[in-house]
Amino acid sequence: MRLRPAMDLLNAVGQMGAGDVVDLGCGAGQMAQALTARAAGRALIGVDASPAMLEKARQAKSYDSLQQGDIRDWHPRRAPGLIYSNAALHWLGDHATLMPRLASMLGQGGTLAVQMPHQNNAPSHRVWLTLAEELLPERADAFGTPGILTPIEYDELLAPLGNFRMWETEYYQRLTAEAGSHPVRRYTESTYARPILSALEPSQKARLIERYEDVMHKAYPVRDDGTVLFPFRRLFFTLTV
Repeated sequence: MRLRPAMDLLNAVGQMGAGDVVDLGCGAGQMAQALTARAAGRALIGVDASPAMLEKARQAKSYDSLQQGDIRDWHPRRAPGLIYSNAALHWLGDHATLMPRLASMLGQGGTLAVQMPHQNNAPSHRVWLTLAEELLPERADAFGTPGILTPIEYDELLAPLGNFRMWETEYYQRLTAEAGSHPVRRYTESTYARPILSALEPSQKARLIERYEDVMHKAYPVRDDGTVLFPFRRLFFTLTV
């Protein structure tokens, strides 16, 4: 299920330029095989900031090259035919600068394809931040949670640059409860909530988690079989220049 949005993004890519295929924020290389098949002979380049993730990606043995670097500073060695980024760019700020910069790197006929979580207004995400700010208002600036622009802002920013398409999909996932914890807490604490929790002392973290779990039981009730049906919204766009 976790790879379904990634595959949906790749399947939505129509045109590609003649240059390399770049897996931007490649992580452990989960999409390497699918990207290689779609690359049709083009070189596949993986880019990630984490040496540990790149080492795992290397084991996929599908990339022609792996590059370590911050996406905000990264620049390709030659114009790519496809820059593909699945669930990575929402961790970076200043999209008004970042997205046009990535688009400017593409070769003629190249495509920028992006998928990002668009869940920040849902209880699963919003409650982490609001409770943390209530408990520790003096620490609010330390909670660097991921954020993105609004759809209309992306449209105004990118539509003038080429053939721009944007859509949202809500995916339903069946999450299994673990002893002593709500499934949504387990699902979100290592992703969206990670910057919040890492900024807290152990006692503060335990208090926040306790209050968060109380709200989650109301927002996402656990069913008799111990599962939660969890809706998760994602934003997609492609831009062909």
